[in-house]
Amino acid sequence: MDLALTKEHDAFRAEVRAFLAENLDEDLKRAGRLGTSVYADYDVTMRWHKILHRKGWLVPSWPEEYGGTGWDLMRQYIFASELSKAGAPSLSPMGVGMIGPALIGYGTQEQKEFYLPRIRSGEDFWCQGYSEPGSGSDLASLQMKAEDKGDHFICSGSKIWTTHANYANRIFCLVRTDGSTKPQEGITFVLIDMDQPGVSVEPLLMLTGEHIQNQVFFDNVKVPKENVVGEIHKGWTVAKYLLQFERGNAYAPGLYARLNRIRAGAAEEDQGTGAKLIDDPAFAAKLAEAEVQIAALEFTEHRILSSLAAGDPPGAESSMLKTRGTEVSQHLTELGIEAAGFYGMPFQPHYTAPGGPVPHAPQAEGNLPPVGPERWVTAVPKYFNDRAGSIYAGSNEIQRNIMSKAVLGL
Repeated sequence: MDLALTKEHDAFRAEVRAFLAENLDEDLKRAGRLGTSVYADYDVTMRWHKILHRKGWLVPSWPEEYGGTGWDLMRQYIFASELSKAGAPSLSPMGVGMIGPALIGYGTQEQKEFYLPRIRSGEDFWCQGYSEPGSGSDLASLQMKAEDKGDHFICSGSKIWTTHANYANRIFCLVRTDGSTKPQEGITFVLIDMDQPGVSVEPLLMLTGEHIQNQVFFDNVKVPKENVVGEIHKGWTVAKYLLQFERGNAYAPGLYARLNRIRAGAAEEDQGTGAKLIDDPAFAAKLAEAEVQIAALEFTEHRILSSLAAGDPPGAESSMLKTRGTEVSQHLTELGIEAAGFYGMPFQPHYTAPGGPVPHAPQAEGNLPPVGPERWVTAVPKYFNDRAGSIYAGSNEIQRNIMSKAVLGL
């Protein structure tokens, strides 16, 4: 793995910066700057999605035959870093980051030819049907039933914590096709059209009011067998493969950007005392320690991304990235609250971009600014939202079990 930047890499970085300067307007930057979730609001997500798609930069890690850019590891990392530095909003990971790679790895040729172009164009917007009431981290205990009817299944049950299901037209689901064997061996991975009869979506509002999560109900929904990804009863294999991509994101670029925003805020004078938090040796030491943790994570990501570039799946290393990435992210939210101080106290969700509407929040009146500097309105909402980071995509306790078994042989 060569981490040295060439003149070509420097030129590429300049090209990316020029593209972002031209295409990231104030609305997009505001959504990125005020985001409190790993998801941006749907309208923002899709607008940014289509801009990247027109440029051909939407799915840089996909194989070129399916729309990837053919960039080397360093170009991919430069691109991710520049997106974070510029404050670009996040894309929905369900299509480009999860079901897309799963189809590339396990889909039939017909599935690839039909779905992958629609994922890239944004014609299909996906959500994930994994968790159920009572089946979260213990995903293999899921009970959504798929009854074999010859050329199709009849699916009944529900999925919960389904992000942006209220916008999605398709969902990838794990369903129970055999209840007579060990749990992992009786699961099938299917693709379901959300617009057909029998599918209904109910919102799950957060304590802070925003609508991002949902519960999806399936009442005798017909699913053709050509919508099975991989083999019937072998969906656990596909699910584990997909989760490697969900867990194996590059965390470091975004963490660096967040750390730098906290550092910049801490360097501002307090309006009351004129003091600067950055001058406090204890807080400065905390920032330095966080930067060391991010740097260690960054080099681990480089090593794993190098393996990906060689055609290897992420494997158990993705569990390491997910564990450390989410824990460092949570630590940054704690530093953000410390830096915000009293400015973190007002409840102002209507000034943030939480990934969905906030129907019951007090509305901003006219052009009134938020209480305190804008940079701190996200401190507490981000802290609370990030508590879920060590739970979703498999809890960090589960990730440590995976690492101890697959890497250490325990």
